[in-house]
Amino acid sequence: MQKLIVTADDFGLSLPLNEAVERAHQHGILTAASLMTGAPARDDAVERARKLPRLGVGLHLTLVDGCPVLPPTQVPDLVGRDGRFSTDPVKFGTSLFFSKEMRRQAEAEIVAQFEAFRNTGLVMDHINGHQHFHMHPAISKIIARMAPEFGHPPVRIPVEPVLQSYRATADRFRDRLSSWIFFLAQTRLLRRRAIKAGLAVNDYVFGLNDSGAMVETRVLQFLDRLPRGTSEFYFHPATERWPGVDNLPDHYRPVDEFAALTSLKVKAKVQVLGVKLMPFREAVGRPRKAVA
Repeated sequence: MQKLIVTADDFGLSLPLNEAVERAHQHGILTAASLMTGAPARDDAVERARKLPRLGVGLHLTLVDGCPVLPPTQVPDLVGRDGRFSTDPVKFGTSLFFSKEMRRQAEAEIVAQFEAFRNTGLVMDHINGHQHFHMHPAISKIIARMAPEFGHPPVRIPVEPVLQSYRATADRFRDRLSSWIFFLAQTRLLRRRAIKAGLAVNDYVFGLNDSGAMVETRVLQFLDRLPRGTSEFYFHPATERWPGVDNLPDHYRPVDEFAALTSLKVKAKVQVLGVKLMPFREAVGRPRKAVA
């Protein structure tokens, strides 16, 4: 059976993004959303989610390109003078790897984000990371230790299958291959730690190589090549662009992604193929037993 999780990342980032999540879930194929607990429109996102019991809301851990939940004075090594996280994940990740104090502050911030999610009263449907930073070895270690206390939520493993991806799109084979190699290597430790902690994981992800461009044509192509098992499509939809530092990258097409999520052609394709649309917890099943 082909099971598909359809997720909107950055839930809480803005009102147009929150509105797109609500409408795409009610009238389209969206089954899940990943909440940024320190984002400016977080409270609005939570209010909408409480009215959508079938929407699987997970934690979008944010340690880059965003704002902390803790006061900046408590995580001074993680933020700049503006009180925001770094926008350079490579530089930040390298510093985090070598700095014990940064890792201590990162753990404090992650605990605060987990607690902020718990305080919403929502069931944690899944865990992933902004810009997939949950792959970082220091972060995956903290997730594996903490997540069982929050109901064993599943964890996104961001690996896009190179052959299905290329056969669907017929473009950028070298980019798709190099991306597959990079993410496969980076997620091995994350997968191993998640399973050992009893946290279920997905089989595949689509959207890594088309982030911000999961438009109708691309979604239809991926649906035609969907492998058996549990896959996730992830999006960054919005009903319109918005001003300010928390906007999405300029090359992203959030309005077109929203249109894809609510497309009649996409919904018809899902029905014809017999694809089962599910939130994360339902799609991956019960957590696997922890291993010694």
